[in-house]
Amino acid sequence: MTKKNNIIIVDDTPANLQFLNSALTKQGYQVYSTINGKMAIKIAKREQPDLILLDIKMPDMDGYEVCTHLKADEETRDIPIIFVSALNETFDKVKAFSVGGVDYITKPFQMEEVLARVATHLALRNTQKQIESQNIQLKQEVVFRKGAENALQKAIEDLRSTQSQLIQSEKLVALGQLIAGIAHEINTPLGAIRASIDNILSSFDDAIANLPQLLESISNNANHFKLFMSLLEKSKVAPIDLSSKEKRAFKRQLRNRLSSENIEGATTIVDILIYMKIGNSLEELLPLLKEKEAISIVKAARNFVSLQKNSGNITLAVDKASKVVFALRKFAHQDIYGEKAEMDIIDSIETVLTLYHNQIKQGTELIKEYQTLPPIWCYTDEIHQVWTNIIHNALQAMEYKGILSIKIIDSAAQVIISFTDTGCGIPDNIKGRIFDPFFTTKGRGEGSGLGLDIVKNIIDKHQGQIEVESEVGKGTTFRVFLNKR
Repeated sequence: MTKKNNIIIVDDTPANLQFLNSALTKQGYQVYSTINGKMAIKIAKREQPDLILLDIKMPDMDGYEVCTHLKADEETRDIPIIFVSALNETFDKVKAFSVGGVDYITKPFQMEEVLARVATHLALRNTQKQIESQNIQLKQEVVFRKGAENALQKAIEDLRSTQSQLIQSEKLVALGQLIAGIAHEINTPLGAIRASIDNILSSFDDAIANLPQLLESISNNANHFKLFMSLLEKSKVAPIDLSSKEKRAFKRQLRNRLSSENIEGATTIVDILIYMKIGNSLEELLPLLKEKEAISIVKAARNFVSLQKNSGNITLAVDKASKVVFALRKFAHQDIYGEKAEMDIIDSIETVLTLYHNQIKQGTELIKEYQTLPPIWCYTDEIHQVWTNIIHNALQAMEYKGILSIKIIDSAAQVIISFTDTGCGIPDNIKGRIFDPFFTTKGRGEGSGLGLDIVKNIIDKHQGQIEVESEVGKGTTFRVFLNKR
């Protein structure tokens, strides 16, 4: 029978504890529950679980302290920890990963998401254990059975098969780490769409309610019609953007000017002109604004401009969300046939950068120097993984604050892609080991030590090369060479 995976749930809210316990038990997992951080540490040492779901805000010892304690202990430091918390700030998530968490789920959570992430990390954990076990067995066979060539060949084939699984598992883990940023990138345009729709509905209702009065006014008075059309036409001209300070000073100036002309509703008119971004046309509009019905006409024009402006905002928001979804679909695509296909290298890198946009905009300056390239033949899914691992490592090395330069050169027979960061750099004494499997310079729980090993194996599979140059305190450059054919 297959051994059950052991999972510890730590949460000081009994309802959450019972809900997670019931759902995971139904999936066939062996579950241990506790509301106390100190008790969780005791259970972890005793049971050696395969995974821990850990709340952050708890009395006596919070989740960060529990995770730090477990990662400092040799017996428990390799246990993957998923934080499950209502804290939703980027700072809390970054701190969770910095103390050793492998993933972060925000409350209120969807159980389908929890089960999917649990399954992904357990699969990676089980695969890693299998690889470590196979490596030990392989070394023993090489030492004690040098003549067993058939067994060695089989072991190599098994490792190749497992490597393919690891590439996908590592990709899923990277995607899990990106989920928070991707959610933010989707929620931002959704929020803009929701706000724009509310504004459109409000402006439309107001416009319809005042339409009879507006039609009567502009049909009976040529100046009213001229004012209404002038406002609409001027709102289409590209405005000059002002800072908040400049805008306040400009509004005071406009109010004073209207007041000096004894124009009724000066404050309301100025606010509308600023909203329509045509305040610089005041002098031209001034004679018309002296009309008795000017304020109602200005309000009517504002409603029509609002409809147009908010429709434009919806278009921009939809375009932004579509770009993220399209990039996500390409990133998640699996090459099920395992065959080479033509690929646009620049488009591939831009796909990964789109998914990392939320992390990059936190303080990373991006410099891109791309030469025009023809499509090249490669294993597209695996090349996506190369860019993902290198870019992710670069951002982590800079703590998401610095300069990331990406340069693409089209040489005679090869394409050269370089990634340069201004991070901490790699010491000379470990530079030769960074491509070794399970070797990592990151803190416990922050990396599996497989990322660069997978990158090198993928490049080797393409008969290419990868080089690294690094200087402590200045940064690192990874240079990838891919053949055009």
